[in-house]
Amino acid sequence: MSKERARRRAAREAQLERERAVRGRRMARRERRRAVVRRFTPKLRRGRTGRLARHTRAERAAIVLLTLVALFGIWIFVDDLALRLALVVLLLLVLPAIVVIALDRRT
Repeated sequence: MSKERARRRAAREAQLERERAVRGRRMARRERRRAVVRRFTPKLRRGRTGRLARHTRAERAAIVLLTLVALFGIWIFVDDLALRLALVVLLLLVLPAIVVIALDRRT
């Protein structure tokens, strides 16, 4: 009787071991597949990045609003078209420096 139980236990353990091996291979295959998919999917950047990320939403709105007001003022108060265009280009070139001077947080 005990030899029969030992034989059945050995068969059960061998079956469990085969199932574990199959499950292990499936898990390894699934992990390899996930790694490949992870490698080829682009990574999404969360949050704000870039130059405008340094400023709050209100500061960015103020920058845009004041720039538009300045552009509107240039187009209203300056008559010569060449001078208008020169002032607009100058404003757009100087705008980053103005923003840094006005809103820099390092000081």
